[in-house]
Amino acid sequence: MSAAWLTVGIGCRLQSSEEQIEAAVRAALGAYRFDRIRAVASIDSKSREAGLLDFCARHGLPLVFFSREQIAAVPVETGSTAAKTHLGVDGVCEPCALLAAAAEPAASRARLIVRKTIHAGVTVAIAASADHANQPQNPP
Repeated sequence: MSAAWLTVGIGCRLQSSEEQIEAAVRAALGAYRFDRIRAVASIDSKSREAGLLDFCARHGLPLVFFSREQIAAVPVETGSTAAKTHLGVDGVCEPCALLAAAAEPAASRARLIVRKTIHAGVTVAIAASADHANQPQNPP
């Protein structure tokens, strides 16, 4: 059985640094391996955030963005007041992680394997396609 490919959804404050984003992603990963990350995703209003762009460039990770409309179509279990106030959506990291995982080739559907975590103002959620979501915490 192949190891799970992961997609990471990120929400961050304006001008979050590359180091803050890296620390938040590593904290959220827990026992999951960093090299299993297939893509990073966020809301399109973050497309010029230097810390996010630098983090992805440094690690050679594709960065995909989703519109408010795409994000709003994904149900969020626990909404974020900050995301609602500043961006007009119930959440960013969880919907973006799910949307990116669902876009993976051969993904039948996606599910969160790490719900929203918060580290130094950066929110991170991790998803995998349903085909991979039942992998053990320490994939090979």
